[in-house]
Amino acid sequence: MLCQIGGSEAVRIIIALLGVIALVSVNALFLIWMERKVAAHIQLRPGPMEVGYHGALQTVADALKLIGKELITPEDVDRPIYLLAPIIIFLPVLVLFLVIPFSPNLIIRDLNVGILLIFAFSTLTVLAILMAGWSSNNKYSVFGAIRSIAQNIAYEIPLLITAMSIILMVGSFKLSDIVAAQENIWFVVIQPVAFILYVICATAETNRAPFDIPEAESELVAGFHTEYSGMRFGLFFLAEYTNMFVVSAVATVLFLGGWRGWFLPPVVWFLIKVYAMIFLIMWFRWTFPRLRFDQLITFAWKVLIPLAFINLLVTALAIKLF
Repeated sequence: MLCQIGGSEAVRIIIALLGVIALVSVNALFLIWMERKVAAHIQLRPGPMEVGYHGALQTVADALKLIGKELITPEDVDRPIYLLAPIIIFLPVLVLFLVIPFSPNLIIRDLNVGILLIFAFSTLTVLAILMAGWSSNNKYSVFGAIRSIAQNIAYEIPLLITAMSIILMVGSFKLSDIVAAQENIWFVVIQPVAFILYVICATAETNRAPFDIPEAESELVAGFHTEYSGMRFGLFFLAEYTNMFVVSAVATVLFLGGWRGWFLPPVVWFLIKVYAMIFLIMWFRWTFPRLRFDQLITFAWKVLIPLAFINLLVTALAIKLF
């Protein structure tokens, strides 16, 4: 009996893992096409139009080109760490999908520490970036990695504190409980400051402009992944776009009512909110100029962190008084 239960559970996990891999692949292809179109329309041009309807298959062609490219390993790199970095940055991203509640019945594991698991595994991204930058034997890569670590430490603090405001209100780390608590009103209405802080910090955590200092093509060529080619570079790319999906999904759960909506199926509402958040992040990239590194760090330590602590204090006082 125990063997049967264990076997069915293993089959369920395997099916879920295959579903996650398919979602990550299709999502990355779609988001790259979407970003090109968003960028093009902001700059008053049509964007890719040649491959497929309105360039819909352009990303597929690019992916095939990337897969077919030769994997070049530069001389004098720290080979084991150099090869391990793309894997370390991509695998934790898959784990994050374990606890994301797409609908009441579409969640792989509804863990009671779901939000903690997401924040814990997302920090491995910084480790992978450090490994890539340090092992590449390239000064631009090292600069990019150091910048990324400083940026992630600075912006992760206010990100965690804003999430703590929501956790205090709900009294649970479980993501389904947070969605259930928004039955009557979304937390973005009650916690607008926390929502704004979260969006800013999430944009920085994913290294997106105006916080793309670790890559900064015009300064560092491509930063920590300058020396990577082919699918090794492709894994960094996949991780970046999947992280965008994850931070948007967490924002949907914490502030936008999760799967809650009217008429349409819950999973459709969830995806609409997630892709609306992603559109907002893309809009930032093609609207705001890149910050200087000192401006970026100063903004986090002198503005965002004090604001996040004040918001948490006000939330705690409100809960105590009312």
